[in-house]
Formats: sequence, C-alpha cells, structure tokens
Amino acid sequence: MRDRHRSLEFIEFLSEVDKQYRVAWLIRIVLGNHSSHVSKETQVYLKTRLSRFEFIFTPKHGSWLNMIEMFFSKLTRSVLGHIRAQSKAGMKSRIYQGIAAFNNDPAVFPWKYKMDDVNVK
Repeated sequence: MRDRHRSLEFIEFLSEVDKQYRVAWLIRIVLGNHSSHVSKETQVYLKTRLSRFEFIFTPKHGSWLNMIEMFFSKLTRSVLGHIRAQSKAGMKSRIYQGIAAFNNDPAVFPWKYKMDDVNVK
C-alpha cells in the first residue's frame, strides 16, 4: 500500500498488474474518477499497452455504488470519528482494531435480487 495516490503510483500498480496476467488477456478494472486514473501520464503509459487494459469508471458522485467506499464511510464514522491521531502508526493501529471488531461481529447484507431478474443492457 502506498502513502500517495498520484499518477506515478497508479502506473506502478498497472505495471504490476500487467506482469501478473497472461499477455493475451484483456484486463478490466473498475475505477473511480480519481485524477490519476485519467492523467496525461497514465494515458501515455496506456498507449504503450494498447488493448491490454479496459477501464470501467463508476459514475461521478456515485460512490454509494462502491462497496469499499461504504466500508470506509462506516469505518470513519464508527472507529475514527472525531479522534486526533498522534502518529501515522497510531492511526493505522486504530484502523486495524476497527477492522478486527467488524470481523468479530459482521453485518450481513442479504442480496435481494436473483441474477435472472437483473436486466443488464
């Protein structure tokens, strides 16, 4: 995990993903609309890997569609709310404690749809 999320780090991530999959495979990645995902530097890198990556962007202002965004929101509200961390290590410790607590008492979200009923066009 990186401390920053600039184009440089995103391109390093893409390079690592590229190494992990067969050359003939198309790699599809679902992304938010972060500036590093569409930057000039990222576009230059992608031109060196034509037909290798396909990005599917979540809608702007659609963070509610992203399960990890919901998890981070819950983590922020219930574990980190209104604290001042004295250090980065202290913040990480608090986050891991919160994750452990969630795992010890998980919330079940029942899926209400059958895949046959989902209309995808």
